[in-house]
Amino acid sequence: MVPTLNQLRAHAISESLFHPTTLKAALEQMSFVQADPIRSPARAQDLILRHRVRGYQADQLDRSYSELDVEEDILYAYGFLPRHVWQLLQPRKITGLGHLEKRVLETVKLCGETHPKELQAHLGRRRVINDWGGHSVATTRTLELLHRRGLLRIARREKGIRIYEPARPHDASITPDERLRKLILIIAAILAPAPEKSLRATVTRYRQWGDPRTAVDTLIRTGELEKQLADGMAYVWPARAKTYADSPRHVRFLAPFDPLVWDRRRFEHFWGWPYRFEAYTPLSQRVRGYYAMPLLWEDCVVGWANVGVSDKRLSVEPGFIGKCPSGPDFRFELEREVESLKIFLRLGPTVATSIAWP
Repeated sequence: MVPTLNQLRAHAISESLFHPTTLKAALEQMSFVQADPIRSPARAQDLILRHRVRGYQADQLDRSYSELDVEEDILYAYGFLPRHVWQLLQPRKITGLGHLEKRVLETVKLCGETHPKELQAHLGRRRVINDWGGHSVATTRTLELLHRRGLLRIARREKGIRIYEPARPHDASITPDERLRKLILIIAAILAPAPEKSLRATVTRYRQWGDPRTAVDTLIRTGELEKQLADGMAYVWPARAKTYADSPRHVRFLAPFDPLVWDRRRFEHFWGWPYRFEAYTPLSQRVRGYYAMPLLWEDCVVGWANVGVSDKRLSVEPGFIGKCPSGPDFRFELEREVESLKIFLRLGPTVATSIAWP
C-alpha cells in the first residue's frame, strides 16, 4: 500500500519521538545527536534529548559523557554518536602530517588527557585563521584537525572546553562497501522517512568508501531501503514495519537541529511552510527570531517559539502559521511544555513565567 503524506508524517514523528528512556538507550536508538554551542535557552543536543530521555536536564550529556560509550564526530553534521557508529567513520584517509600536527599528536600521547591551554604551555600561542574567518590559537586549531582525522578523541569537557586524548583503536575488519552500506542505512533511519534527494545529497560525503549513488541504488533495488512517492516527492526509509500511530496531543518545542526538522525540504513538504535557522541572519532580516524553535502540536508544526531567561523570568513568545490553535487543550499543553522546560533548565520556584499569547 502506498503511504499518504499524513502517514509518512505520522511515521516520522513516532519513529523519532519515541517513548522517553534512559540517556544511554536514547543515544543508542537515535544513533546520532547533533551538537551546537548556542544556548537559547539551552544547547541543541540538550534540547533534542529532553524529549527522548526521562527526567533529562540541561548539560546532563556533558556530565555523563565519560560514562557513556559515545564519541564526538561528524556524521552528517557535528554531534554525539555511539562508538559502534563512530567506528564506521574510521580510519579517515590521512595524508602526511605537518610538523605542528606531529608535535601536537606526540604531546597528547605523552600527556594523556590534554586541555588546550596545557598544550599552549608546551608549544606556544601562535594564532591562525579558523574556518569562520576569525583567529584561533594554532595548537587548539591543530587539536581540532587531528580530531577530525580520527587521531584524537574528546575524552570529556571541562566547562564546555574539549579535553583531548589519543583515539581508541579502530575496527579495521569492515570492508569499505559494508562501511558505506551501514552508514547510508543509519542516516536513512535517523531521518526516516527521508526525501530521496536529501539522502543522496547527505551521503555524498562518504565517497572515500565507494560510490554513494550506486550504493543507494543497490539498497533500493535489494529492498533494504523502501522507496515510495508521496504527493509528488520520493521518500526512502530502511525496510521494516512502519509505524503510523496517531500522534499524542502534546506541544513540543523542537530544537532547530532536531531530526524531525533537520531536513528543510521535508519540513516544508510535510508542514507547508519554510523554516529557517536565523541565529546568523542580520536582525533586520529575521522573520521568526534568533533561535525560533519549531512548535509541534499533535502531528503538525503549527508555528515556533522563542524562549529566553533573564531577570529571574522565563519568557516564551510563540508565533503561528495562521491562527493560534483554538480550544483549551492546546493552551493547557503549551503551558505544560513551558513547565517541563523550567525543570529541564533547573529553574527554581522563584523564576516567574510569562507567555506572550497572540
